[in-house]
Amino acid sequence: MKRYLITGASRGIGRAIAAKLAAQGTTLILHGRDKEALGRTREIVEAKGAQAVLLCHDLSDPSVIQDMVSALGDARLDALINNAGVAFVKPLEQLSLDEWQRTLAVNVTAPFLLTQQLLTRLGRGSTIVNISSIAAKTGFPNWSSYSMSKFALEGFSQSIREELRPKGIRVVNIYPAATNTEIWEGIEGEWPRDKMLQAQETAAAVAYALARPAEVAVENITVQNVGGTL
Repeated sequence: MKRYLITGASRGIGRAIAAKLAAQGTTLILHGRDKEALGRTREIVEAKGAQAVLLCHDLSDPSVIQDMVSALGDARLDALINNAGVAFVKPLEQLSLDEWQRTLAVNVTAPFLLTQQLLTRLGRGSTIVNISSIAAKTGFPNWSSYSMSKFALEGFSQSIREELRPKGIRVVNIYPAATNTEIWEGIEGEWPRDKMLQAQETAAAVAYALARPAEVAVENITVQNVGGTL
């Protein structure tokens, strides 16, 4: 039986990943902050025959990580999928310290703590998947805190990849371009959502990487429109 932990599974890319991985005999540990939305994800995966465990926590508070880890018990994890993320999009002079620190806490510190504390459950053949962004490769105006966090996650990922390689643990980074999810509803401005990627495309990339034989590592996958970045 496969066991996957997916953070940020309430909606968007996280929900799409959960739906893609759901199958008979699979246990999906679904994390999110919105209990009602998380329940909807559970309905989707259970309809496909998977078992679901819900963890409702705010990852901006590092102290909740131990609660999450304890709730998982000692059973092996086949994959940790660090998907949860926040974005504050505004000019540098308008960005608050609280927004900066929340971005760092959710997008960088939470993946670090979860990875570190779950290593004993991640044995040979398991996978850590970090849902990054094309913002980990280039900066965009008004996205300084978000891009900062993705660049930081990139450095962390590259380092632990080499550290964990001898243990047979794979580290996979996925770099989606702009994706049509609910995140845009909280970002000011006009965004061409009809031209963006669908969350299912990133989910398919995750599923592909996880489906490779244990000795095969597909380590970096960029997903974007054929016409380029929005």
